Amino acid sequence: MKKKMAMISMAMLLLAACSSNNGQDEQKKHEKQNLEAADSVFKQNCASCHGNNLEGAAGPSLKHIGSKYSEKEIMSIILKGRNGMPAGILTGGDARLVAEWLKEEHQ
Repeated sequence: MKKKMAMISMAMLLLAACSSNNGQDEQKKHEKQNLEAADSVFKQNCASCHGNNLEGAAGPSLKHIGSKYSEKEIMSIILKGRNGMPAGILTGGDARLVAEWLKEEHQ
């Protein structure tokens, strides 16, 4: 009986370990998809002025924008425009996605 209980306990621990790792895998997959989506939105809407590698062109370089501004400030610049950048190029979820991407990935 003790051996059976030990086996059941061990099986439950293994299942718990597998399920928690699966959650981490799903989160990493979701984060990767968000990064790819943000990069795509940026390249379609922003790269013509800021460069494909954020090096700047007609607009300023954004290489270290995440260390200069908060995500909220980046979002405000995207939505309202600033210093020659027109407002409304990105809106809603796309603006939020790119602001988060610039803040987190480009410090």
